[in-house]
Parts: sequence; structure tokens; C-alpha cells
Amino acid sequence: METTQILGLLGGLALFLYGMQMMSQGLEAAAGNRMKQILEKLTANRFLGVAVGAGITAIIQSSSATTVMVVGFVNSGMMTLQQAVWIIMGANIGTTITGQLIALDVGAVAPMFAFVGVVMNLFLKKQRYTYFGQILAGFGVLFIGMGMMSGSMEPLQHSEVFIDLMTTFSHPALGILTGAVFTAVIQSSSASVGILQALAVSGLIGLDGAVYVLFGQNIGTCITAVLASIGTNRNAKRTTLIHFMFNVIGTVVFTILCMVTPLVPFMESLTSNPAAQIANVHTLFNIVTTLLLLPAGNGLAMLAKKILPEQTEERNQEQHLEYLQPLGKSAERAIGAAAIYTNQLEQEVFRMLGMAKENVDKAFWAFRTGNSEQLAAIYKTEEYIDYLNKEISHYISRTVVSENNEEEVYHASQYFEMSGNIERIGDHALNIAEYTRTLEKHHIVFSQAAQEEMERMEQALLVLFEVLEREDRGTPKWMERIAELEQSMDDITLQYRENKMERMRLGKCNEEACLIYSEMLTDFERIGDHALNIAQEMEKINL
Repeated sequence: METTQILGLLGGLALFLYGMQMMSQGLEAAAGNRMKQILEKLTANRFLGVAVGAGITAIIQSSSATTVMVVGFVNSGMMTLQQAVWIIMGANIGTTITGQLIALDVGAVAPMFAFVGVVMNLFLKKQRYTYFGQILAGFGVLFIGMGMMSGSMEPLQHSEVFIDLMTTFSHPALGILTGAVFTAVIQSSSASVGILQALAVSGLIGLDGAVYVLFGQNIGTCITAVLASIGTNRNAKRTTLIHFMFNVIGTVVFTILCMVTPLVPFMESLTSNPAAQIANVHTLFNIVTTLLLLPAGNGLAMLAKKILPEQTEERNQEQHLEYLQPLGKSAERAIGAAAIYTNQLEQEVFRMLGMAKENVDKAFWAFRTGNSEQLAAIYKTEEYIDYLNKEISHYISRTVVSENNEEEVYHASQYFEMSGNIERIGDHALNIAEYTRTLEKHHIVFSQAAQEEMERMEQALLVLFEVLEREDRGTPKWMERIAELEQSMDDITLQYRENKMERMRLGKCNEEACLIYSEMLTDFERIGDHALNIAQEMEKINL
């Protein structure tokens, strides 16, 4: 093989992979949050699950992306393991659309697609149109790369060494291993199938050898989900195991069929286009495997649980992120990864809010009773809140860098602000709790009137937190209720300051007690302010 041919092959491969990435990223950006919204509304219906998995994967052209999303949803508890089974089955069907597109004979007009796409990307101002320009440009570049690869490999038809190498792929084990390893390396079954089609179009590999490489490619694509599951919970790891079992079972079944039945000659008789033959076998593999395993979906979930049995959480007593889990270096950049960020962030931020609420409740009890026995627990929770704020901020800064969806970046900034406001609520709760030391040291006891005011403040905060955590959060009606509660807290603060001054005038409150009470009122009012800030950020997310 001459140097020019090698350079042509490498250049074609580079364009092919880059075009696929451009097209997939454009499709994902154009889809926005719709993928996430569809998955969030998913029911346990297996047929609907398969359809949703196939549809989303066909849209973003990456089963790996869909699987990464599913792993994230299962890890955050938004999706059950049983629901994940159907999505994964559908994703395997949806990913075959790329091979079918490649099988289309559009190489002659591919440069026109690339040109139109680049023009749209450069000269149209509306972001929606630039996304579609990116899709068209990627589509054109993909086929230009495909043509370059095929052209550079055509002379290899006369190379005895290369022909002998391609012939060895007709051995099932070697073909499957080659396909699995190659796909695991490039982490895209769609790309590896496209390269296999280019080899077939160049006449370098027949369908009898290509089918085994193809089956191995289905197994190799599982590596992305495996990487995405690193550091996740047990159910998320089971999701990747189900994905792996699905493709291994399909490979075993179809390898046997190819060895004992005339399946390969039959598929060759349907079309003379080698690329279409491979695309058809790929589609048949995933549809038939899905139909075979559809009745056994719950059984796959149970088997995954047996292979990865329940374990006692070793980190329950330690500070940790419950929902925000690292996706692995490759998965952080994978198409579809952005779709799980928002859900993970929301759950982790509201988990943090629950801790702040707990500390506010304990702090008011300590202040009202003058009992400091809760201080140790309050300090521990405050440290946890500070840890979560730091980790959430670090997570957002790390993921936003590689995110190209502006909407997701915008939402991440809202959660960043919410996390900071929750951390400030925790600080004010700690302030209130620490006043208890002074109360104990100087044996300060508040009047009955002050005690009743504190109870009313505690109740107002309880109602505020309950509304903040409601399911309809972010809606206009919810926002209006938060604003009303925050205003009532401002009114309470003003009224209670006047009441305090009146008690001082009447000699019912000593100077030191009034000073501490005034400081507590400031913390009470500030908690309301930060709660309103949180609500305003959540409202922006829902706009």
C-alpha cells in the first residue's frame, strides 16, 4: 500500500468520524431538552419503552449516547432498572439507522450537503438554523470521508496479503473479537459499522466475514456505557450489564444462525449493494434480538441483580454525592451526556436544600429552648452542606467546559446560584444555633411573648421550605406563593423588631437578650431572601 493511499485512508477516516460527530452534536443540540423530557415521562410499558429508545437513538444517531443517558437516569433514581431494559433494546434498533443512511448512494451530492451546511452555519444568525447547518455539514463530510476511504482501499483488492487477512474474518471467533476490540477503541458502533461498509464497498471483505465483525461491533459498543457507570450506584452498573448481555445473546444466536442456515446468502440475494447488505444484517440482528428478549426483559433485570447482588452502602456515613456521579472522561464528552446533567443537578441541589432545612429546624429549636445539645449535629450537617456546595460547583465547572448546548449551560448556571444560596441558608442556621452558647453562658431566658414569636417564625420557615420542595416548583403559581411567603417574613421581621423595642421600653427584655434576638431576626429574614433567590433561579429553568 503506497503512502498516498495510506494518507487517503487516514484522511477519509478522519473526515468520516468528524462528520459523524458534527451531525450527532447538531442533532442533539437541535433536540434540546426533548430527549430528557420524553424519557422522564416514560411509563413501564415495554413496547413504549422500546419505541422511545429506538426513536431517540435514531434522532441522535448514537446508541452509546442513549445508554449513557439511561445509566445516568437509573443512577439518579429517575428510571427503574426494568424501564432501562426496554430503552436499551430500543436503542440497539435505533442505532441501525446510521448504517442504512450510509448504504444510500448519495456520495455524488455529498459535497453539496457539506457546502449548504457550512453556509447555514456561517451566515444564518438564528441558532436553530445553525444546528441544522451543522447536521447537513456533518452529513456531507461523513459521505466525503466514506468516499475517500473506499477509494484509497480499492487498490488493496489486488493485495494477496490483505485479501488473506480479510479472509480470516470469516472465522467467527476472530471476526467477533476484531469487531469488539475496534469498536471499543473508537467507542462508536455506528462509526465502526460505517468503516466495515467502506471495506465491503471496496470489495475487501465479503458478507460471510463481515457479519462476524458486525456482531462483535455490537458487543464493543458496550464499552461507553461501562465507562459511564464507573462510580455510579449498583443499579446503574446493572444497566450496563443488561446492555452487554443483550448484545452477547444476540451475537451467540446470530453466529449459530450464520453457521447452520443460509442466512448470509439470503441477505446477499436481497441487494447487490455491499453497504446495504451489512446495514440490513445489522438491522435484522437488533430487531430479532429485541423480539427474542422482549418477553424476557424482566428476567434480564433479575439476572443482572443476581450477578451484581445488593450490597450494604459503605459510604452512607461519609460525605458523598448521591446523584451527581462522574461519567468518566469519555462519557463526559459523549453525545447525550448533557441530558442527564440537569436531572442530576436538580436532585443533588434539593438534597442539599433538605439538609439546610433540617439545620434551620434544629437551630430554631436550640435557640428557642436555650439547649445546645443539637450543636454537634448541626455542625456536622453544615460541613456536609459546605462539601456539597464545593462538589456541585466543581462538577458544574468541569462539565460546562465540554458542553456545547447553550440551554444546558444556562441551566447549570442557575443550579450553581441555587447551591450558593442554600449554602448561605446553612450559614444563617449555624449562626442561630451558635447564639445558644451565649444564652447558656449568661442564663438568658426569653419572655413568653418572644417564645411565641419564635414559634411563629419557625412555622413560617417550615411552610416556606415545604413550598420550595413541591413537585410543581418553577411554575408561575408556585413562584407567586414563594414571593408571598418571603414578603410575610419581611413583615414579621419588621413587626417583631418593633415588639422587641416595646418590650425593652417596658423593661421586659434585658439589653443582651434583645441584642441576640435582633441578630436572630436578621438571620431569619436573610433565610427568606435566599429562599426567594433559589425560587427565582428555578423559575428561570422552567421558562
